[in-house]
This record gives sequence, C-alpha cells and structure tokens, in this order.
Amino acid sequence: MATFSSPSESRLMEEKEQRDTLEEEPDTIVEEGEEEEEREKSNSLNGASTESLSDAHPWPVFRFDIPPRRTYHFAQQFRSGSNPQNFLKSVKWSPDGSSFLTSSDDRSLRLFYLPEDAYFNPGKLEECQISQDSYSSALAVNEAEMVYDYCWYPYTSMLDPTTCVFVSTTRDHPIHLWDAISGELRGTYRAYDAMDEITAALSVSFNTSGAKIFAGYDKHIRVFDVHRPGRDFEQYSLAKGDAGPLGIVSSIAFSPINNGMLAAGSYCQTTAVYVESNMELLYVLHGQMGGVTQVQFSKDGNYIYTGGRKDPYILCWDIRNTIGVLYKLYRSSESTNQRISFDIEPNGRHLGTGGQLFK
Repeated sequence: MATFSSPSESRLMEEKEQRDTLEEEPDTIVEEGEEEEEREKSNSLNGASTESLSDAHPWPVFRFDIPPRRTYHFAQQFRSGSNPQNFLKSVKWSPDGSSFLTSSDDRSLRLFYLPEDAYFNPGKLEECQISQDSYSSALAVNEAEMVYDYCWYPYTSMLDPTTCVFVSTTRDHPIHLWDAISGELRGTYRAYDAMDEITAALSVSFNTSGAKIFAGYDKHIRVFDVHRPGRDFEQYSLAKGDAGPLGIVSSIAFSPINNGMLAAGSYCQTTAVYVESNMELLYVLHGQMGGVTQVQFSKDGNYIYTGGRKDPYILCWDIRNTIGVLYKLYRSSESTNQRISFDIEPNGRHLGTGGQLFK
C-alpha cells in the first residue's frame, strides 16, 4: 500500500515543531505577522509543506556573460558492464532540488544526490576532471523493458522519506511506484485492454495535488488513485469526433497554479487542454510539425510550451487566447528522431533545451 503525508498532516507536524521550538527557547519572541508570513512561505500551492534544502539556499541568478563551468561529471558508470554503448536519454530534478534521476538505454533509472558543497559553496566549486566520475549514483532501479516515461512525486522532500517516490512506465509492463530512498517497489498500477491483457502507458504524471496518477495511452487517459495500487482506474476516451487527439498520448502536464487544467500532447501533432475533474475538452492546439513529445506550462500557468519530434521549433501558446501560436523558439532538432527535452528554470524566466550536434 502506498502511503504519503497529506497536506494537512504536514502542516500539523510543522506547527508542532514550531511550538516545541518556542517552548525550548522562551526568550524568543515571534510577532504574529511574521509568523503568518513564514507560514505562507512554507506552504505549497495546495497547502502542503515544501520545506527543503532549496528553501534555505535560493536559486542562483543566471550569468550569460561568462562561460558555464563543469562542476560534476558522470560517464563511466553508464558505460561499464555488458552495454559499453549505453547512453543517457533524460534527466529530471527532484522537486526539492536535492537529487536528480537519469534514464538511460540500459533500462535503468539512477538517482544522484547533490553534494553538500553544491549548497554551501556553489560559487567556489572548481571545474571537475572528466577522466573519472565525480561520484557514483546512490540508487539504481533496473526495469525489465525500455523506459517510456517517469516522474517525481510533486512534494518530494528528503526531509520526509515518505514523500520520496517516483513512478515509471515501461514497455509491456504496468506503472511502477518506486521508493527513492531504498529502491523498493511501493506499488503497481495496472491497466488492461479489451482482451484483459496488460497495456503499458506511454506517459505518466502526478496531478498537482499528488493524489492521482494520470497515464497516457492510445486515444485514452487512465487515472489511478495513488493510495490504491492495483487495477482500479478511471478511463477517459479522447477521441470525441474530430475534436480530440487521435493518437498516442505522449506527454501530460498540469498547470502549476492549481486551476484544474491539464495539457496532453499526442503523436498526431496536437496538444489538447482539459479540465482535470471531468476531462472536459477546452482547447485543441494545432501547429506542431512533428508528433508532440513534450508539453509544459509556464510557472504562472498562463502559457503552454510544446515540442515535437523532428520539429525545429518549441511553440508557445497563451491559454487566454489560443487562436494561434504566440511565438516560436528555434532549436536544432529537425534531423533527428531522438526525443529532445526542454525545461523552464525555477524562476520562470529562462527556457533551456537540448539540441542536435552538427559535425
């Protein structure tokens, strides 16, 4: 059975810790206004505590006038063993910024923790050597088949081990919920087709509250309750006449402002926006030259960014006016079939993307 700390439980625990601190330090005086301000800072979008190492160490300011410096390097541990041609496919940071997950061609998910010196002395780190790895992964999860997608629990915090989980979906297998501390399998979420055979999800995402897992299939989205592993799910058909997407749902993203909206990209070159509660179709966005491989909301929830396979442009859409594309961002990806990812930095001002290396 999968267990998590609910938002209300996290808040009660936090308030109890604050009361214990005040009892131990009777000379400390906390003004009511200051206490309320600190409580607001520690609450997430839905009221959950997001206390983490990143709160104590704010995100750095980007400097584009100086070249980047390589501070950590990882390569040898991916190429050792029976697959010397192994390569990385994607990297995803944990929500609290304390660690990151990698997916590679050897069907493995590896977890790396950020060292302490990266928090306390970020400006004093020297450039690392590339002759050897900076350090080894703390955890490796080996899947039986190719990994299609994976994602972190949205309220992961290393200060609360019960929240340290992530889900993955692989070819011909159900969705797995993994413990990021021990590497143990916490839960399995199975979907079956009309022949009562397991069908694999092509994309997975937690909703904003973290209570449900949304999984993308061919013309369907299935919704699982995180706390109830098994074969129970809600199913929504996306093929509604000529309006909905007709292909495989390749990417799912939720609005970060908790307004109940989600976007689903498909290989039929469209992105659809739905209401989470009943999967009512709001908009269908056309314009991608290739099948959509990634969708992502901006930090304020007003814009959606989409990228496609063999498509040189990341498209930006304003959800308040979806008549046309707001603007395009070029990236070198028109000559490769590889799935190239992008991401928006925590302050929401810059978007970074991979690209194709031309020789």
